Amino acid sequence: MKHRASALLFALAAAAAHAQPSALNETQRLGRQVFAQSCGICHLQPSLGVKTYGPMLNKATAAGNDEVVRAFIVNGTDRMPAFKYYLKPAEIDAVIAYVRTVPLPAAAPNAQKRGEPR
Repeated sequence: MKHRASALLFALAAAAAHAQPSALNETQRLGRQVFAQSCGICHLQPSLGVKTYGPMLNKATAAGNDEVVRAFIVNGTDRMPAFKYYLKPAEIDAVIAYVRTVPLPAAAPNAQKRGEPR
């Protein structure tokens, strides 16, 4: 049963990574693959209502500053591992190129206040 749940989570994460536009160039496609394999466990939401370990990433991440994103990936933080010995510089560049293609999330509709009639 645990194996099925793990396989389902992996499939959902992979599907979310592939839900991006098909107009990606070769570098962005590599970035999507590396992101799904190395970053998705923390940065992709596997199913509705499940929280992620890290923030959802999109083109506005780090205010659009590629060097800040690169520093996070290379050096890590107190909550994120460093990838400087795991990913090649070209793979890091590809991840950044891919993240720049991820659109901003749609604004959540205003939730009704408790006690208000529907």
